[in-house]
Formats: sequence, structure tokens, C-alpha cells
Amino acid sequence: MTRFSPLDFRSDTVTRPDEAMRLAMSRAEVADDVLDHDPTMRLLEERVAQVLGVEAALWVPSGSMGNLIALTVHLRPGDRFLAPRGAHVLDNELGTAAWIAGGMPHPLECDAGPGRATPDAVRAAAGTSGPYYTLRTTLLCLENTHNAAGGAVTQPDEHALLVSAARETGLRVHLDGARLWNASVALGLPPAALAVGVDTVQVCLSKGLGAPVGSVVAGSSSFVAEARRVRKMLGGGVRQGGVLAAAGLIALDRVDDLARDHANARALARGLADLGWQVDDEPETNIVLAGVPDLDVTLAGLRHLGVLAGPMAGKVRFVLHRDVGAEDVAEALRRIGSAS
Repeated sequence: MTRFSPLDFRSDTVTRPDEAMRLAMSRAEVADDVLDHDPTMRLLEERVAQVLGVEAALWVPSGSMGNLIALTVHLRPGDRFLAPRGAHVLDNELGTAAWIAGGMPHPLECDAGPGRATPDAVRAAAGTSGPYYTLRTTLLCLENTHNAAGGAVTQPDEHALLVSAARETGLRVHLDGARLWNASVALGLPPAALAVGVDTVQVCLSKGLGAPVGSVVAGSSSFVAEARRVRKMLGGGVRQGGVLAAAGLIALDRVDDLARDHANARALARGLADLGWQVDDEPETNIVLAGVPDLDVTLAGLRHLGVLAGPMAGKVRFVLHRDVGAEDVAEALRRIGSAS
């Protein structure tokens, strides 16, 4: 049993709604969203669509469901889809892209940098037409920020070239923007500038922004109409969803707060490096990846110190969020340093 109070760096999903968010949830105007389209849910969806620069949006319980809905709509059974190696849709969604959406995943090597493939890699993987039995490649999935690459950001010019390569080869584009808010803050650009040209985009409200549950998948009005059907098929229809949507509306007002998480991530990375940890790159957003000789032993040692972290890409992953501040980073470094 640890003698320390825990400092939780496992994920930016561990945040708890504060009093302002709980109050908004308690006062939300609600209706049956499946039957009547809950008014607060509608307000959230309209606001997210506006922020992302698309026609329409749909609330979903999780980012994984949002991605799955998009892939289900975009893919026919047996279609191949492309995604950068280590992408969440490839490694962290229980294979539902193949299992339920019916797609055949094809990872792209990250030859443009952490979490990023080159346009040439997209063109080469998309291939050309062939005999009737040739595998069809129909979709490119991008991820910004790229979780397994340590919250790596895709710049808007790189994004535009990737979308252009997809269009040249007849591919649709889905953007997993679970942490698109972080990329937006890191680059000082509006989220819509990072979703230009995509067919669909998913953004998460429970990562870093403090909402207890919920993501939004967005695109054209016709896509959202079909997405609503798929959401119901997957069991994601909610009744008085305004209680949850109200938390999402508050979360959207807190995007700028993510800059503090980014600063705390940089401080943690520098502190770990000073203690001899292998931190190769300064984090671009709120995720710190640290290489260690023995991952399991290190994670167990951190737990003993009351510093909770997790594994990612063979490294220790620390995620900064609104419920751990600069003083918690300093305390974590003190604990780790005292055990060295």
C-alpha cells in the first residue's frame, strides 16, 4: 500500500466535472433525443459543427464509437483503409474497424515524422485499379494529435498535402481528432483550420476538457443522417442526453486552458530528463513518453510512489490534464527523484 496520495497521470480522461459543470448538467433542458432530438444536445452539435467548419455533427458516447460510426458509413465490407502506424483506430479500438465496420486495416509507416505519413506513402498504398479481385482501398484515416506518438501534431500544410494525395487516389478522409483541441492550441489555429478537406472528423469532449463522457462525429448533413442510424444500431442512442451535452458545452469554453497542460508536460519532460530518464523530444502537447529499461518494473515503482502512469508504444506515458497542476508535476518529480 502506497503511503503517498496518488498523482494520476494515466490519461486526460480521469478528470472529474467541477461544480460549474455539474451545475450546468443539473439545469440542462432535456427531451428524448432518440424521439425528439434533445434541445441541449442539438445546441452542442450545432456549436461543434460551426467550430469544425462542417455542415452537421452528432454526439456519441465515446471517441471510439465516433470513429467506428465514420468507418462503418465510409467502408464497404472488405474495403481496405489506410492509417499511420500506431493510430488509435488500428491499435486501441478492439479491432472494431474490421470486426464491425468490415474494413481491412493497412498501417502506413510514419516516414514524415512521429505519427505522420508522407503523401507519397498514401499514393503508393492507395494503389491503382486492377482486376475485379483487386483489393479496394477507399479511405484514409488521419489522427491529430497522434496519441501513440506522444501527442504529436500535424501541421496544416502537411494535413492539406495528405488530403490532396487522398483525393488524387480516390480516397475519402476521416480525421480522428480526439485531441484536435490540443493541436489547435499548440498551433494557435482554430480547429476548423486543421480539418480542412476531410469528409468526417471526430472530436472528444472528455479528454482534457473535463466533460465526464462524450465525443462528437461530424461531416456533411447526409453523413450525420446516416451516422444517427448507425449510432442507434450500436446502442449509442440516448434519451435525455442534454444532461451530458450540457457538460460538453462547458467543456468547449475551456479549450484555451489546454495551454497549461502543454506547459506542465514540458516541465515534466525536462524534469524527467534531468533525472536521467530517456525523453527524446520535448512534448508538443500534453503527453510525455519516456523510455525505460523495464516498463513493467518502472510502472510498478511509480505506483509505489503514488505516481500513476501507463504504457504506450513500449514507453511510460504521462498525460497532463486539468486535474493535475504545476505543483503536482513538481511533487511527482520530487518523489521520482527521491527514489533514484
